[in-house]
Amino acid sequence: MREVYKNPILYYLLIPALVGLWPSLVWRVYLPRAENDLKTEGSLCLEGQTQVIEILRIDPDRPNLPGKGQGTTEFSFGSAVEQVANLCKIPPSNCIINAGSKSTSEGRNRQDARIKLTSVGIIQAAKFLSNMQSMWVALQCQDLKLQKKKGMPDQWDVDFRFIYYY
Repeated sequence: MREVYKNPILYYLLIPALVGLWPSLVWRVYLPRAENDLKTEGSLCLEGQTQVIEILRIDPDRPNLPGKGQGTTEFSFGSAVEQVANLCKIPPSNCIINAGSKSTSEGRNRQDARIKLTSVGIIQAAKFLSNMQSMWVALQCQDLKLQKKKGMPDQWDVDFRFIYYY
């Protein structure tokens, strides 16, 4: 058996056969797989674009919302709540903000706040929470309490507890 490995004719035939097999493998296996992946990724890209267009159709002001790349000023609960309440058509008289002082907890700087919305619809409250958390990524809602007003079909008092991490 060792004489077979020492025979140079084996290597003269085996190496060119393997080199010739590589293009066939690429042509029959890897190229169709790459084309299939391209079609899949293209369809996902098209689906993402249609979803972005739908979001912009529903909420055309979304690109104008403050983000990290737009040079926003330091976060404050007062201005954040005011801005989002205006987007959700909640009057300023229906918003009560109790912001705590900035503190350090678990090695991170944070600020707590309780925000109470009075006499709002459930859709307004849900939109308020969604916009708050989508506009400020470091903002977390720790607690949410809903209290339905008696005798009113869609009037709620909503109490949020937010924590913002700096």
